[in-house]
Amino acid sequence: MGTGQDERIIVAGTGPTGLIAALGLAVIGMPVTLVGPAASREDRRTTALMTPALAELDKLGVLADLAPRTAPLKVMRIVDATRRLIRSPVVTFRAAEIGEDHFGLNMPNRELNAALEAAVARRPAIDWQHDLVAGWVTGSDKVTARLGDGTTVEGLLAVAADGRLSPAREAAGIRTSVRSYPQAALVLNFEHDRGHGFISTEFHTETGPFTQVPLPGNRSSLVWVVKPKTAEELMALDDASLSIRIEEQMQSMLGRIAVEPGRQVYPLGATLPARFARNRIALVGEAAHVFPPIGAQGLNLGIRDVRDLVATVAENRSDPGADKALAAYDGKRRPDVLARAGAVNLLNLSLLSDMLPAQLARSAGLGIVGGLAPLRALFMREGLQPGSGFARALTDLREQIRR
Repeated sequence: MGTGQDERIIVAGTGPTGLIAALGLAVIGMPVTLVGPAASREDRRTTALMTPALAELDKLGVLADLAPRTAPLKVMRIVDATRRLIRSPVVTFRAAEIGEDHFGLNMPNRELNAALEAAVARRPAIDWQHDLVAGWVTGSDKVTARLGDGTTVEGLLAVAADGRLSPAREAAGIRTSVRSYPQAALVLNFEHDRGHGFISTEFHTETGPFTQVPLPGNRSSLVWVVKPKTAEELMALDDASLSIRIEEQMQSMLGRIAVEPGRQVYPLGATLPARFARNRIALVGEAAHVFPPIGAQGLNLGIRDVRDLVATVAENRSDPGADKALAAYDGKRRPDVLARAGAVNLLNLSLLSDMLPAQLARSAGLGIVGGLAPLRALFMREGLQPGSGFARALTDLREQIRR
């Protein structure tokens, strides 16, 4: 059955996940109405995308232009910087151990958004309405978005890529569990005297992770998770004073630090929906999952949402918003999202906990992973692509049995 206007899909949200969703659906021949304004060019954050996510961007034709403005992540290191009685050993993950040149690439959000927006503009199947959705109406055979200018758009399916407070998710009647954390993330970029060697270091502290990620040249991005009051104090410091604080926190690992303009602070929390699709609306990105910034999971997980949604739409072209299709998408996403969210939230809570059993469990777990090469390889592969680590372990086991 061919596609037409009556089979249009609405994508609400024009952050990276929404743009990628629109492009992915257009690639398989579905007409798309993308709704939302262009992304702000003031976003100073960066995003570390792992190799499977990069492969998806490559399919969309945006990776080649982005690559020169990124930095590869060849080594990822976890350092216990707490002052507690039980401390974990340093754990180092090297991409070369699993036959990879790098785990992924770190890139400025502004560059990523610009590349995705340019790719959308090149796709005639995507009708971009630079407006906001003012209201939703869901029906048995279609979903309707009422835009801010009073016009309406109809589709067989709506993709909610409209963020953690997602109006589309609310219109679908999908309940969420929400948890606020006594944490805020200070985000910025900085220059440093010494080369980073394409090593990303995640310092674990009593208030959360302090994560340095390489950028091109002698520059890095930083996500520093602290108490909200501390975040306010850090924001109030002048550049020189904040640079000293960061250098001290990093134990002068990269030499002298000089912060760049454009600091931002974000409150942290966790949100999970009761289901990932309902009433002709499917959730992707932060509409589908929010959790603390540990292990570079956010957008990587969102891109897997899009991958599975596009595959589901391709299998249900005649009516991608039907209950059967939405149930299939929910079944694909539930194990991955719940497993990642559970692991990240558990690790974050273990950092915040002063209880000795939690400290012992975290230290023992990291010590075992760091000390056993096969287990370390399994975790690295699982971090890149769910299921790949266990699949490789089974393959290796079969080969050993044959010998």
